[in-house]
Amino acid sequence: MRRKANPMAASEESSSLESSSPSFTSGVVTALPVALAGGATGIVGVVVTVLLARILSNQGYGSYAQLISIFLIVSMPGSALIVAVVRRTASWRTAGSHVALRDWAKKVHDRMHRLLGIFVALVIVLSYPLSMLMAKRSPVSMALVLIAAGVWVVLCIDRGFLQGTQQYRGLAMNYLVEGVVRTALVLAFGVLFKLPGVAIGIFLGEAITALHARRCANAALEKTTGDGLAVVPPSIRRDIVVDLVAALAALALLALLQNIDVLILGHVNPHQSGEYAAVSIACKSLVYAAVVLGSYLLPEAALSHQEGDHALRQLAITLGILAIPATILIVMGEFFPGQIIKLVYGARYLGAESAFGPLAVAMTFLSITFLVVMYLLAHANRWIVGLLGLAVVVGAIAIHFAHGVPLKTAQADLFVQIGLCALSCIGLMVAHRRLKRSGKPLLTAQPE
Repeated sequence: MRRKANPMAASEESSSLESSSPSFTSGVVTALPVALAGGATGIVGVVVTVLLARILSNQGYGSYAQLISIFLIVSMPGSALIVAVVRRTASWRTAGSHVALRDWAKKVHDRMHRLLGIFVALVIVLSYPLSMLMAKRSPVSMALVLIAAGVWVVLCIDRGFLQGTQQYRGLAMNYLVEGVVRTALVLAFGVLFKLPGVAIGIFLGEAITALHARRCANAALEKTTGDGLAVVPPSIRRDIVVDLVAALAALALLALLQNIDVLILGHVNPHQSGEYAAVSIACKSLVYAAVVLGSYLLPEAALSHQEGDHALRQLAITLGILAIPATILIVMGEFFPGQIIKLVYGARYLGAESAFGPLAVAMTFLSITFLVVMYLLAHANRWIVGLLGLAVVVGAIAIHFAHGVPLKTAQADLFVQIGLCALSCIGLMVAHRRLKRSGKPLLTAQPE
């Protein structure tokens, strides 16, 4: 049976929901606070990277790069939770079920706190064997970074509510809090305690950011309107679990694609891990920019999906903004790699600068892939998980056969990223054509 939206709920909601197809100019204005905050946070992150390269030894900096890679991989369920939270929030906002949304938010917070407690207990038990497995005799650093990743997962719940309610200014402020606070703490403790101090700073920074996000999310949920009488169809409720599993798999695979070169080269050629890490961290800051822009694209695409529409204009906006830092990074990597590494990190990190150019291009393609994946997940196209899994297998094999040589490692990564991006974009075009042929709203509130 086809369903139609409840006009009474929709009338109250229409004032708070933005159009699913804004003009290009208005879309840029809406996305700009998030992009600027993310850009500022990224710049601060570069400053931290540069200063840590001078504070830590080459081997210590290589260990730092590995800890960051572990943080990104372990914290990836947070990004998956964002996808599920945004899609559910968009569903209930479209239906006008705001009372149910607030009740669900409280249950989610309670459950995540319990899970975080269990996770912390496991980390305390496993941190020592994990640090030995990574050949890093710093179980305290390992434990703090893993716990910080768990806190970041909880933080993502509230960022999902901010995105789902389209509170982009509050989201932008939270990015700034994370960048500024974590930077200050990482540098302060890093100077005092080296690598363990860096881990302490990361943990405290994420904890403070999580508290700020909770406060902003609670305020955003209180601002929502509606009579609370409309309900989300059972099929939408069931899809939340599928969304979470698909997003978790997709984003975990994306994290591996982003960091697999560092992990394999660090294992095969540990003597150049610090030099390659300097190039890698600089290039992979572009992926962080894509993640920030995805926090605008995801809710816009999810809301458009509920209304049976597309969000290609919003996708074009995010790609247009991403093109600016991508172009700068590629120019630096292709024409001034040695000068940039020497200026930013110091002469002792020279040795892998030949990898700068191809790795910058590779991360540009991966950033595009990330945005396309966010769009597809928002529109419930879960087949992308299989493609990402295939890319991880191919990438691991290709990078392994580079035998730890920085340039060959970056080139192997580049070829894999080009192929993945091309196939993802083709899949997006096919999905768009199917949506255009159907032309039916995907979510409605009441049976006819």
